[in-house]
Amino acid sequence: MDLVTPPPDLYGRPRDDRFMRWLTAFGDHYSPALGSPGLRRSPRRPSPAPVPPLRLVVTGQRTVAEDVVAVHLAEPSGGPLPAWQPGARLLLTLPSGRRRHYSLCGDPADRHRYRIAVRRVADGGGGSVELHDEVEVGSRLTAARPRNGFAFCAEPAVLLLAGGIGITPLLPMARQARALGLDWRLVHTGRTAAALPFTEELRALDPARVEIRTDDRDGVPDAAELLARAPRGAAVYCCGPAPMLAAVQRLFDASPARALHFERFGAAPVTGGHPFTVRLGAGGPELAVPADRSALDVARELRPDLPYSCKQGFCGTCRVRVLDGTPEHRDRRLTPAERADGALLPCVSRAAEGETLVLDL
Repeated sequence: MDLVTPPPDLYGRPRDDRFMRWLTAFGDHYSPALGSPGLRRSPRRPSPAPVPPLRLVVTGQRTVAEDVVAVHLAEPSGGPLPAWQPGARLLLTLPSGRRRHYSLCGDPADRHRYRIAVRRVADGGGGSVELHDEVEVGSRLTAARPRNGFAFCAEPAVLLLAGGIGITPLLPMARQARALGLDWRLVHTGRTAAALPFTEELRALDPARVEIRTDDRDGVPDAAELLARAPRGAAVYCCGPAPMLAAVQRLFDASPARALHFERFGAAPVTGGHPFTVRLGAGGPELAVPADRSALDVARELRPDLPYSCKQGFCGTCRVRVLDGTPEHRDRRLTPAERADGALLPCVSRAAEGETLVLDL
């Protein structure tokens, strides 16, 4: 039997089977017809409908440490909020239009209230100052639905290492670890006891598993010493200032742990970069981007109104369009089609040495 010669009669008679001959003829006409413009079915799924932003109201504010305020957010009518898991962030749009990510640090089981905690940074990008000074109970804000880039995998044994405000994503993880009966430890480090938020809340979880260390009392923590607290084969979750993260990463292989998860609140140091140039608009000024700085930071010196949020290449807030030049994409958000169409995230993406990128600004 082949694809050209019809099969013999089903009953062994020395002639072609009439049904099979009809079926073959039908297939010869039907299959090509499916490719006609009127019947062709696109393999692409339709574009999903845009997800509307969350409309939230500030229902409470409380100082939880020096320069740290906890903010409670709810749906104005009191309805349920989208679910979230430990490690999730909320992309909040402030009254000025600034968009900032804040880790959810409340209870995921509470579907009627979100909680974030924000440290005031006077010389930062202005978001924390605005939230401290201008947002109050009753303020209406919008937010994207919670997203999680620091998911808690609930390994049987875990060590949670927090530096300062880095406790915010780890606090819900500690709650879940306790609820699941995991072998867990948490160490919270900071300059002074007054600078550490949620200390009493942490100790209430399990004082035997929570350790509070402060620089003024215990000295600056050594990463190797912190990692030594991990049970053998444990997973380590770490969130804190850049030097702490770098030290933990550098010394992790010598620790008893076997998996490392971490999250940054700020941009990672630029590695493997080369100097290049950005031009703001087809006839705009040219700015030199050094090997150790981002195009976004350089451009914001001249255009401080340029929006940004995560500075890590995943939120898309700083998205611009490239008019000319060949970019070196380093983000974790844009699709190949979007990149081909000229989209660029200047917070992390760069260009080859000597290249000039013309941005549509």
